[in-house]
Amino acid sequence: MLEGKVWRFGNDVDTDLIIPARYLNTSDPQVLAEHCLEDLEPGFARKVISGDIIVAGTNFGCGSSREHAPIALKASGVSCVIAASFARIFYRNAINIGLPILESVAASKEVKQGDILRVNFETGLITNLTRNQVYQTNPFPGFMRELIASGGLIPYLRKNLSGEKLGV
Repeated sequence: MLEGKVWRFGNDVDTDLIIPARYLNTSDPQVLAEHCLEDLEPGFARKVISGDIIVAGTNFGCGSSREHAPIALKASGVSCVIAASFARIFYRNAINIGLPILESVAASKEVKQGDILRVNFETGLITNLTRNQVYQTNPFPGFMRELIASGGLIPYLRKNLSGEKLGV
């Protein structure tokens, strides 16, 4: 479960808006975080607080399949992205790096900039503490919660495929 302040964005936020292509000469998460969303929300990297949540419209993360986009979001302090829908490759990349993302058309339409949300990944409940509204979305299965809690696919595999777990 997590709580955070909302940053609100519209439809079709593509990976070039999340992390502009001019910064793709590095894979350093902190450098990417410094430029996260700067063309869409100037100064975002200086204003975002660890634990903040992005709420957006449809097709979030469309565009190229680069992993840099969810890495930049996570490294900037974004704890979760909620949108009406996601580009499929962005969805997979986000889960792979341990950035939780949820689809909720209702939350996408009703949540406002600056609202405070509480998100429960086990139950799929998104509670808007500012407006006293609750939205139901699909909860993450146990293995996905564990993968995200591990920090992504690679840390999850390192933890679960160690020699001890495999009996070697």
